[in-house]
Amino acid sequence: MTDPAPDPLSTWRRLADTTVLLDGFHALKHAVRFGAEIPVAVTVDRRAALALAEELAPDVREPLAALLTEIPERTYRTLVARPHPTAVAALAVRPPRAGNLERLAHTPRTTPVVVLDNPRNLGNAGAVIRLAAGFGATGVVTTGTLDPWHPTVVRGGAGLHFATAVERLEVAELPPGPLFALDPEGDDIRGIKLPDDAVLAFGSERSGLSPELRERTDHLVALPMRPQVSSYNLATSVAMTLYHWSAGGF
Repeated sequence: MTDPAPDPLSTWRRLADTTVLLDGFHALKHAVRFGAEIPVAVTVDRRAALALAEELAPDVREPLAALLTEIPERTYRTLVARPHPTAVAALAVRPPRAGNLERLAHTPRTTPVVVLDNPRNLGNAGAVIRLAAGFGATGVVTTGTLDPWHPTVVRGGAGLHFATAVERLEVAELPPGPLFALDPEGDDIRGIKLPDDAVLAFGSERSGLSPELRERTDHLVALPMRPQVSSYNLATSVAMTLYHWSAGGF
């Protein structure tokens, strides 16, 4: 006699406080692609979710077919605070901190690490993680109180936390490598070649670089900006800097 299959709702409620919420089809899709461990996944319309996979991500259609359990919409809404329009959600196991730290500290490093110094906006942090994954950056580190694995950050990152190393660290714990910090008073980035092992630091949306990070910085660099324009959005600044790195610098 075989054991009965585990009830997805009891599994969800048992693991919800210790796992990462994947809110929406795209977050689940990316988590599957990049090898996340997913103990439970639910949807209010299994056929529609698999049709979406067939259309947009056929490479993960079969894994999703094995993972997804259909549940009533009223039940789904008790599991997810802000239900995603795709009506798909899952729980994933957060990668071990030791493994992320090893990836961040590994040398020689062939792609940069992005540092968000005391970020305040959860959506911005998610967008930066999505960018870093797209450029193949080694990882994204946050300093300060913001949790880079907060559900809103994971939602903004579309599940791409699993495609790169994401951790919160103190400034003194930052990975090795020359530290380039973005600052309006820095040297024009267009005349600087960013090395592959660079640590690229971006200050808070409100207050810029912290004194601790500024003291640790090797090079201050600035993005080109029209006079009288105050600043760029944080994710835009990261995108411009990573593009400059990927294009070879000059």
